[in-house]
Amino acid sequence: MQISNRVKPSLLVLAVLCAGAFLTSPTPARSETDYQTVPVSTTSTGGEATVGGTVIPFKQVTLTAQSPGRVTFLAGAEGHRAKAGEVLLQIGDESIQAQRRAAMAQIAQAEAALRNAQMQYSRELYAPRTNSMTGIPGMGIPSTFDQFFTRGFSDSLGFTNTTVERQADLYSRGVGINQAQSALAQAQANLDALDTRVRDTRSVAPFDGIIINKMVEVGDTVQPGTPLVTYAFTDYLRIDAEIPVRLAAGLTEGMIVPARLDVGGATVDAKVAQIFPVADPKRHTVRVKFDLPYDTPGGPGMYVEVTVPDASVPTRNGQAIPNEALIWRGSLPSVFVLEDGKPSLRLVRVGYPLPDGRISVVSGLNGGEQVILNPPANLISGE
Repeated sequence: MQISNRVKPSLLVLAVLCAGAFLTSPTPARSETDYQTVPVSTTSTGGEATVGGTVIPFKQVTLTAQSPGRVTFLAGAEGHRAKAGEVLLQIGDESIQAQRRAAMAQIAQAEAALRNAQMQYSRELYAPRTNSMTGIPGMGIPSTFDQFFTRGFSDSLGFTNTTVERQADLYSRGVGINQAQSALAQAQANLDALDTRVRDTRSVAPFDGIIINKMVEVGDTVQPGTPLVTYAFTDYLRIDAEIPVRLAAGLTEGMIVPARLDVGGATVDAKVAQIFPVADPKRHTVRVKFDLPYDTPGGPGMYVEVTVPDASVPTRNGQAIPNEALIWRGSLPSVFVLEDGKPSLRLVRVGYPLPDGRISVVSGLNGGEQVILNPPANLISGE
């Protein structure tokens, strides 16, 4: 039998299609082992409350102006790190320096007056005025006769008393020394007061730390009491929180509580450092400070949540899943659960993040169910 040339191409195409049909097989469905799954765990919630707080430096001071003047020096801008004793800010002290030079001149004058008074006292002590031949008026006769006869004659008649005069002269010279010493002490005190004013023109770092805020610039004129810079020690940080009175009653100094930072949701242990003894009469809260560990991420001003015990909230059991199992379809959270080896989309109601990184689930799951981690974007429920 002879086949025409027109039929040969059709038979060739049919043979190729049949061969493809025999070689092609249906794609097998994914098995349960193709997914990374974890069981839904059971966790206990309740018995605690979360309170917001603020991260603050371990210690902080605001340096203010102690004398009027113009700012002539600033150590640096915000973030400048300084050592204890370093000058952070300088106010011009030209007028004070002029007064100090005048005080130094007064001290030199007072010292000279004191030396003169001491010399006069020594002269009176070793060469009394009463024995001087030129110091006593005579009767027109030689001073030698006056010294030996007139003075003795006056003492015997009671007109004078040489001993009393000498004591009076010594006392007068002693009073002169005391007055000179007082004048020197007064001048020295005036110099000390000026040195204090000179010292007050400099704002010195009281401890190691950084400048976190500066309120003036070089050239500004300030008056006593004007805030200059805010300086803080930030190597260690604290949490400042207002705790309701009912919750503060369950806290004691030294207690360790979890704190969730606003930097990547990191959770650290915080220690109760100080509980203020008086509650706020308007807000009915107690101020509590918590110490954070060294090298805690973040800085002052950061928001933080502290979990404290709350005996008024009953403890209850719930479910929790890893964050990788949670997906969002629109605005609703959901997860894929394996049912009979096939993924099934399940809408859930989530709660708060747990300290270990899991998410609490209020409803939609049962303990022990297998949820899929990082499900593919094209995964369809039931397939």
